[in-house]
Amino acid sequence: MEVMAERILVVEDEPMVAEVVERYLRRDGHTVRLAHDGSTALEAYEEFHPDLVVLDLMLPGVDGMEICRRIRARSQTPIVMLTARGEEIDKLLGLELGADDYITKPFSPRELAARVKAVLRRTTQQRTLDSDLLQFDDLRIERRTRIVERNNGPIQLTAREFDLLFYLASHPNQVFSREQLMDAVWDYHFVGDTGTVTVHMRRLRAKVEADPSRPRHLKTVWGVGYKFEP
Repeated sequence: MEVMAERILVVEDEPMVAEVVERYLRRDGHTVRLAHDGSTALEAYEEFHPDLVVLDLMLPGVDGMEICRRIRARSQTPIVMLTARGEEIDKLLGLELGADDYITKPFSPRELAARVKAVLRRTTQQRTLDSDLLQFDDLRIERRTRIVERNNGPIQLTAREFDLLFYLASHPNQVFSREQLMDAVWDYHFVGDTGTVTVHMRRLRAKVEADPSRPRHLKTVWGVGYKFEP
């Protein structure tokens, strides 16, 4: 399935980097708007209504973490973070705030374009799938509408959190390693760093499980990976 041309907001304070990224994304057919600082980025988000945001963490004025926090407070727009090499704490915090992916500087513009394409492809595929409903006790997961509910009401998940939950729930009792989940849910093989799976699983448990410290469905299989227990 080809990814449709989408609106992408690129938030990057280094003009040369921003222009190169813009060129590669436009080459893929996307409409791109640039913002070089946090305040401009928030204004552009309101006006442009992007389908995806490429977000640098280190910005003048309002930083990338705060932008990510504000976007997540109101929408599930996919966010791909740009982080400097070695900023492990910032990277994990960004994932905690709801970023869907990240790439470390210095990076290849071609790799970034591929990451963007992978996120958009998953989003597009999910929008066009026939309705699928998974029901487990008080937990309901509907693939077409991407709605997750428990008896006490709807659960707000990011796009990547939903993809991870649905993938595990659609393969009940099957154990997946972190590497397998990266390949299946993130659409590429993320060599050497599977911490993002751990972060997303922790966030999922906090939202889905009645008691995250004693999960009913999202189980850890020590030394192997994770499984969904119906």
